[in-house]
Amino acid sequence: MKTIVAPVSLAVLLTALPLARLVGQRSAETAHSAEMGFYTPETIEWKERPAALPAGAKVAALEGDPTKEGPFVMRLQMPDGYHIPPHTHPKTERVTVISGAFYLAMGENLDRSAAKKVAAGSFAFWPAGMKHTAWAEGETVIQLHGIGPWQINYLNPADDPRNAKKSP
Repeated sequence: MKTIVAPVSLAVLLTALPLARLVGQRSAETAHSAEMGFYTPETIEWKERPAALPAGAKVAALEGDPTKEGPFVMRLQMPDGYHIPPHTHPKTERVTVISGAFYLAMGENLDRSAAKKVAAGSFAFWPAGMKHTAWAEGETVIQLHGIGPWQINYLNPADDPRNAKKSP
């Protein structure tokens, strides 16, 4: 009986492992877009920045919806000197600098003199909850990608554009 159980167990294991892997691949595939997207710089549709960011920036959602659950890719276009006050994000932030220069001051002190320059062509990421402030040198375009919803939480609520008094 022992000689029958071992080959049967081995056969079940050899069948189950590839099936489990196949199921895992299917769920990973469904997490991606079913459609194709292709963007050249001149075909990107820039829209007014989201209310959570200071005035002056424009945004383009390239894949997914950053306000909803699921993967997304978006670009942020910022004028020279554009500044995002100290803030955090609840999820890892991943940034590729497409053009211009993006500066980051990170950590508890947010010392601008210790900021890191993220030049065009560079990629950077930092963990959820990392305190940071950012600004652009020259017109700058960055690409953010991650799992939505994308959120920004300002350290000082007075810095949050969503809290600004609306004029009549």
